[in-house]
Amino acid sequence: MSETRRARAVGFNHVALEVGDIEEALSFYERILEFKLRGKSKDMAFIDLGDQFLALQKGRSQPSDGGRHFGLVVDDKNAARRALAEAGVEVLPGPFLDFRDPWGNRIEIVGYDSIQFSKAPNVLLGMGLSHLSKNAKAIKELTEKGMAPA
Repeated sequence: MSETRRARAVGFNHVALEVGDIEEALSFYERILEFKLRGKSKDMAFIDLGDQFLALQKGRSQPSDGGRHFGLVVDDKNAARRALAEAGVEVLPGPFLDFRDPWGNRIEIVGYDSIQFSKAPNVLLGMGLSHLSKNAKAIKELTEKGMAPA
């Protein structure tokens, strides 16, 4: 008997967050992040992440997230930390740079240089981020998987 082939997960196209109000959400995230808007309607907005996007959808219906979160990769984690402080957003206790948006979505800010996640060189170029590189720990992790940058 042959085993049915399963699809292999290769990454994320987008993450969708429920928010109370699209305009308020865009205003909140603009205080913390520099981004381009991919598109917007009355009930949705799409923040461009190059070859991925963050979808904001009106209609938060559950309580604040506890441990459930996603890691949002940024080019400069320290700049994100400063922007959170300037916006008066509380950083959650612990070893990571986590915060909750006004609707309870928990987000961890992760620096591009220190993780395995990698954008293709042409995507970085198109985003104006071709200067980004990985630190030694991330390169070691990628090398061990046969995925080190050229």
